[in-house]
Amino acid sequence: MELEKGVHRWIVDISEWNPSPNYFSFAMSFLPQHEHSSITRFFKMEDRKRALVSRLLQYALIHQVLGIPYNEIVIRRTAEGKPYLLYLERSQECDKLKLELPNFNFNASHHGDFVAIASEPICLVGLDVVSQTIPEKESVEEFIQSFSSYFSRLEWFNIINSGSSRQILSEFYRYWSVKEAFVKAIGDGVGHKLDTIEFHHKNWENIVVKVDGKELEDWRFWLLELEKDHVASIARGHPMYATSSYKTTLNRTKFNDEEYNLGLHLPNARFIFRKVEDLFPSNGTGRVPPC
Repeated sequence: MELEKGVHRWIVDISEWNPSPNYFSFAMSFLPQHEHSSITRFFKMEDRKRALVSRLLQYALIHQVLGIPYNEIVIRRTAEGKPYLLYLERSQECDKLKLELPNFNFNASHHGDFVAIASEPICLVGLDVVSQTIPEKESVEEFIQSFSSYFSRLEWFNIINSGSSRQILSEFYRYWSVKEAFVKAIGDGVGHKLDTIEFHHKNWENIVVKVDGKELEDWRFWLLELEKDHVASIARGHPMYATSSYKTTLNRTKFNDEEYNLGLHLPNARFIFRKVEDLFPSNGTGRVPPC
């Protein structure tokens, strides 16, 4: 199916990448100059790596799926910070891309050791990766208490009654991750009232979301357990729910039921592990990486 070409899940383990300063600059040189400050503004090297790999993933995925050369890819962000591809008019080629993948969009996420990206051809896509970090200076119960206002009463009950302190922490992170994936899919910022979003599930299968008590039937969710105590959540939903600023960036926001169901029920692709070097353009430039 043509639409399946737009469904991708890529992930990079940055803990395995320890570049020299020269090599880091070499990797950053594949990005437009205006992206550099969003990477170098971080003081810690781990944060810089996450920011760099996140952007490389975006450019590499767009290049592979749509065939747009790196130097012609234009990524912008909405007022809420949602990244999107700005389609430049490329005559028949541009029209063909929009016809094959009518609503191609993507979302990146990073936390802990992993940086990941997901894309969809019709539905909105939201991705959230979280490292289940154990608090050092306070108990699990003390740590999660400060976040209680972000959960519904049912969700909070499920979290605090999930078992041992470690199980409570894991359940907390799972709920947090799926909420973030939903909010990121619709293009909203951190100001979204997370307690109005309530998730129901059976052992984290058949996940359903309710917003203000109303079930959204045209959404699907997946929660995946990753290595090293990380989890990833993926949200796939209808463009009609996008924020007003994000809607203006989409090619289409209206689909009939048949069209939309094709996108909603596409197989959820497995995460493919990539190395940072896989994200560099292989265009025969002859550029040699520094030592």
